[in-house]
Amino acid sequence: MTPHEQENQEQIVNSPSYVLPELDTDFLQSEEMRGLRMQLEYTKPDLYLRRKKINSTIILFGGTQIVEESKARATLDKLKEQRKREGDRPELERAIHRAERQLAKSKYYDEARDFASLVSRHSYNNNRYDHVIVTGGGPGIMEAGNRGACDVGAPSIGLNITLPEEQHPNPYITPGLCFMFHYFAMRKMHFLMRAKALVVFPGGFGTFDELFDALTLRQTDRMQAIPIVLYGSEYWKQAINWEFLADEAVIRDEHLKLLSFADSPSEAWKIIQKFHEANPEAKVIAP
Repeated sequence: MTPHEQENQEQIVNSPSYVLPELDTDFLQSEEMRGLRMQLEYTKPDLYLRRKKINSTIILFGGTQIVEESKARATLDKLKEQRKREGDRPELERAIHRAERQLAKSKYYDEARDFASLVSRHSYNNNRYDHVIVTGGGPGIMEAGNRGACDVGAPSIGLNITLPEEQHPNPYITPGLCFMFHYFAMRKMHFLMRAKALVVFPGGFGTFDELFDALTLRQTDRMQAIPIVLYGSEYWKQAINWEFLADEAVIRDEHLKLLSFADSPSEAWKIIQKFHEANPEAKVIAP
């Protein structure tokens, strides 16, 4: 082989075109392969959940900023100490007000944890798992949900997603049942496709987004019938004037029946049980 032939052969085998497609990460991450990547994000979690015999889930959503009482109180105390040192400032007073509201909502962390424990005690049946808690895998209410399942030795799922501010999975998700997504669309599908109920604790934009996704799919009969439970009636009835929407004729009166309100873990669980007793034909189907 001449030097020229040898050099040319080295260029051939070192070219990106010579890499097996399944091993070529640059190719797989190209714009043209977006459809394939979305298919992979659908298939991988589906296979894992099937292998673990996860038959149905209960989605638990809520704010990432709602933390345990001890953490919320520590934040508030730190800000008050800062005020003693620095005096009153508008931005500091605003931070203290927000910390006080965060402390007031810390009860929802405990109640989400208790709800997840209550539900998870009923998760294993006939060699499969039903009513498995699934969260977004992050902190706050999501952590509380996974933690509640962990408290009773039950599995729980975390559907994490890549974000500009990297979000690490909370430590209470069952190993092997935490999945990372790039596409919100695929993550939303996996939330809903096995759902037997949606329980939504107080939260912000992300919580509202997931809530209205589910409401729209239920309103249009594009997914299985499930109860949608808004936990913390005082918060939800102030955050959104549901009756106003019906009075303004932008939704029908019967659409209000898609929602239920609960203020205790047992009340939320009873709503779910009664719904499925009244709707035994409601099967889990992909939206």
